[in-house]
Amino acid sequence: MKLLVLPMAMLAAWPAWGAAAEKSSVTITVEGETRIVRSNGLPDHRPGRFPNAHNPNEIQPVPHEFRMPAKPVANEEATPSRHASFGVALNGVPYDPGTAEFWHGDPNWNYEAGTGFLDLGLDAHNAHVQPDGSYHYHAMPKGHIDALGGDTNQMRQVGWAADGFPIYTAAGHTDPKDPKSPLKKLRSSYALKTEPRDGGPGGKPDGTFTADFAYVAGKGDLDECNGRFEITPEFPEGTFAYHITEEFPFIPRLWRGTPDPSFEKQGPPGGPGGPGGPRGPRPGFGPGPGPGPGPGGPGGPDDRGPGRRRPPRGGERPE
Repeated sequence: MKLLVLPMAMLAAWPAWGAAAEKSSVTITVEGETRIVRSNGLPDHRPGRFPNAHNPNEIQPVPHEFRMPAKPVANEEATPSRHASFGVALNGVPYDPGTAEFWHGDPNWNYEAGTGFLDLGLDAHNAHVQPDGSYHYHAMPKGHIDALGGDTNQMRQVGWAADGFPIYTAAGHTDPKDPKSPLKKLRSSYALKTEPRDGGPGGKPDGTFTADFAYVAGKGDLDECNGRFEITPEFPEGTFAYHITEEFPFIPRLWRGTPDPSFEKQGPPGGPGGPGGPRGPRPGFGPGPGPGPGPGGPGGPDDRGPGRRRPPRGGERPE
């Protein structure tokens, strides 16, 4: 078995709030046909203050092991991430675009973390903490980008998706086939829906809910997976690559390839009320039980735990 240890081990200390300094630790190896990311879940930058008024959880080291194909293959049809982490940053922190916050507990109406209509206690790096102490990103990982050297002068890879394709910031070349063409800020092709919401909270879509958005082909630079085929510094022969954008969907919600099961997230054994309560949707890949961005519900609601019966304080339950 060939073991390739990539130069991605990071040991960064940051002052914890009221505790001894912690260190971020991550290794990325290729074993056979599989890339493996192992980490303690701590970021390579100083996180925000946790607990805070809208997230009552304290950040803790949490071991992660994610696996993905080292040679991914693009599929004709995209796979919604639904209840899984979309990918993992190069510092070993998961990318979790969805939330477990719902309008009156209805999984058809999933609150959106990145638009700011519901305060989930995100820090300046668009991250917050699970009840088990897991730190995770909901949008652009600003501190991680800075730790890697920024993206002003070059494309910057910031992670790997569950299907094995690379994840970059919004900086990309004007011509995806020409790495010498100027950099620009790539934009997604999602937009707010124009028709009033069908059921649920009613009213005009304003970005409060994931289902307020729809994919509009050609509107931006990226496809429904928030990615495109392009030449990148790490892949001079070209690859499909995802981008984290500054507008919805922020972190992509659909995979172009086949995701590895190690990115699935299992919620508590029960719905509202904990064990013995009614069960929510089964964790896994594929279409969710309700509408998500775009036709047919791609990227539908993410229920990694009990649904909410009210607008919650962020982080009260696992996502």
